[in-house]
Amino acid sequence: MTAPDATLLRHRIFLTAGTLLIIGTYVYLVFLRPEGLPEGSGIASVVSLVGNTLGAILLLAGVIHRLPMTTVVLIPSAIALNIVIGHITSWLGIPLYLDSLGTVLVAALAGPAAGVAAGVLANVVWGMTIAPVAVAFAAVAALTGALAGYMVRAGLFKKLWLVPLGGAVTGILTALVAAPIAAFAFGGVTGGGATAVVAAFRAMGTGLLQATTLQGLLFDPLDKAIMFTVAALVVMSIPRRLLHQFPFAAAHLTTSKQTPAGPLRAPVRPE
Repeated sequence: MTAPDATLLRHRIFLTAGTLLIIGTYVYLVFLRPEGLPEGSGIASVVSLVGNTLGAILLLAGVIHRLPMTTVVLIPSAIALNIVIGHITSWLGIPLYLDSLGTVLVAALAGPAAGVAAGVLANVVWGMTIAPVAVAFAAVAALTGALAGYMVRAGLFKKLWLVPLGGAVTGILTALVAAPIAAFAFGGVTGGGATAVVAAFRAMGTGLLQATTLQGLLFDPLDKAIMFTVAALVVMSIPRRLLHQFPFAAAHLTTSKQTPAGPLRAPVRPE
């Protein structure tokens, strides 16, 4: 086996292991958790934190080495954008997060692998500096980046009206992944307006996991629809000469109607 083949195999092993660990953690907590093990117990918290965090780190190890330098230099800006907007949103107390704009932008410009790297690194940095709770949701951020990249590859960002729909679908999936983390690792107390919504559902008599799931399904689709739409508008304003520095964006975002130096525009329906 040649060196490039061995490296590729190693990356695939990391990606597969990370994905299986995250899925296994979710299945255990939601479907296989022993009867009588309370949602806020120490065992459930440890399983949630270790499984999701280690899974996210394995995903990062599987993608980071294949990113070109033009992509790597984008990630610090994406991290800062996520943290600043997310922290302001949490401080305002609204039940949205708005902390994935940088992740979606990187995914749109450089692809799913770059989106995974940006999402995981942003949450790790955020968790080590300002909000420790963010580290536990690194797997959710990875999913956001991956789905954003795949949706760009599928052509959704060429039709602006499809972008919020793609964001809403992403929000549903990330809500399902995030709910057990919020419930089992933090007892539903994750800060910002989301905690108040979970408390309201709990006051209605719902269980903790059900409350965090309902909160996520209620607000995450809107959150991701907003982030995807803003990211698409930003990407559409980038001049083509800059867009072509990113092969992924050049292949999946450019249209035949663009001029060499003009910005990326949404396709115009012929009269």
